Amino acid sequence: QVQLVESGGGLVQAGGSLRLSCAASGITFSIINMGWYRQPPGKERELVATISRVRLANYADSVKGRFTISRDNAKNTVFLQMNSLKPEDTAVYYCAADYGGLGPWSSVSHWGQGTQVTVSS
Repeated sequence: QVQLVESGGGLVQAGGSLRLSCAASGITFSIINMGWYRQPPGKERELVATISRVRLANYADSVKGRFTISRDNAKNTVFLQMNSLKPEDTAVYYCAADYGGLGPWSSVSHWGQGTQVTVSS
């Protein structure tokens, strides 16, 4: 049974930082692609960042230069370091995993339960 458990969300002022973690189980972590998506209030879920099994990272234009995705295969964990946070980053952040490519949210195989990130102005 696949489980993705996020942690690290919270309330932060604009300009601040947060680090999200996602602990995975029930998958072969070293060969699966991992990613973070977010769903702002009243909007559709959107891709934030992905990291492939060979650690190739990709980012949404809106977070490039501010967010960094990384993975620790020994701990079956993926991270999202978020710096210079803006109010528009406020959303529920979801960890995602797929042995195939990570693209539109509707195509993703496995999801975490989500963690709230709120950035105050």
